[in-house]
Parts: sequence; C-alpha cells; structure tokens
Amino acid sequence: MIASFGDRVMKVDHAGEQGAVCIYRGQRWVASLFAPPMVPELAQTQAHEERHRAIFAAELRRRGIRRCRSYTLCAIGGTVLGMVTALFGRRAIAATTVAVERVVLRHLDEQRAALRVADPAAVAAIDSIVREEAEHHDDALRTLGRPTWPLRQLMSTVSLSTEAVIWLGMHL
Repeated sequence: MIASFGDRVMKVDHAGEQGAVCIYRGQRWVASLFAPPMVPELAQTQAHEERHRAIFAAELRRRGIRRCRSYTLCAIGGTVLGMVTALFGRRAIAATTVAVERVVLRHLDEQRAALRVADPAAVAAIDSIVREEAEHHDDALRTLGRPTWPLRQLMSTVSLSTEAVIWLGMHL
C-alpha cells in the first residue's frame, strides 16, 4: 500500500522530533561537563521534544504505519550535532535551535496548508506542537543576539542539513 501524503508527513515529523530529542540530549551531555547552568533549560526543551515525538508516535500507531526509515539517521545526526555545538557554548546551542526551528516551522506551516482538508488528524497533531516550537525559536533567537560570521555559517549548515534530512525522509 502506498502511504498518503499525510502518512508520510507524520512519519517524517516523528523522525524529526527524534532528531530534536537527540540534539538536546547531546547538548545536555556536553553542557553537564562544561556549562552545568545550561542543563535545566536544555532538559526542559528536550522534554517538550519528547512530548512532540510521542504525539506523532501515537498518530503513527493510530494509522497503523511504521516509523520513517530516516528515524535512526535523525537520532545519530541529532546526537552528533548536539554534542558538537554544545562544545562551542550557549550561543552555538542557540544558533542551532534557531536554524532547526526556522526550517521546521516553515515545513509545519506548509504541511498544515497542504493537509487542512485532506487530513485533519495530521493537522491537529501538527497544531498541537507549533506553539512550543515557535517558543524554542524565539527564546533561542533572544539568546543568540546578533550572530557572528562563524555562527551564521553554523546556522546555514544546520539549516541545509535539516532540509536534507526532511527531503530524505519524504523520499525514502
């Protein structure tokens, strides 16, 4: 059976949330060694992402479909990205969040528009996480301030990587 567009979106969004959980987990591990005051904030954001992942997992179960083939790629990539960016401190962590969330929020808006009539359950799942994703972006943007050239390069790399993982998930 060929999965509907809504099914594919739910699978990719679920994998993306796994990637986000792993980004924050990796950042927490490194921050616990080098920047312990950051750990509670990262733990709270990770908990949001775990809740988002659970929402999409429940939707996959309801639909009777398996998770995305990119799920493990998202986990590995997220962990590495989180650990590496945390080595560079609070602003690099913020730059990573801004870059990821910009891409994610744009995709979520596009998904909601495309699915509004065809798949209201998918739209409801997406709607349930958008506010927190926007808060993550806005909080990180305030922390980031005016990005330096290296942080702008990091943000570009993270944005392109996020786009690539989403594209792969939709086409695997």
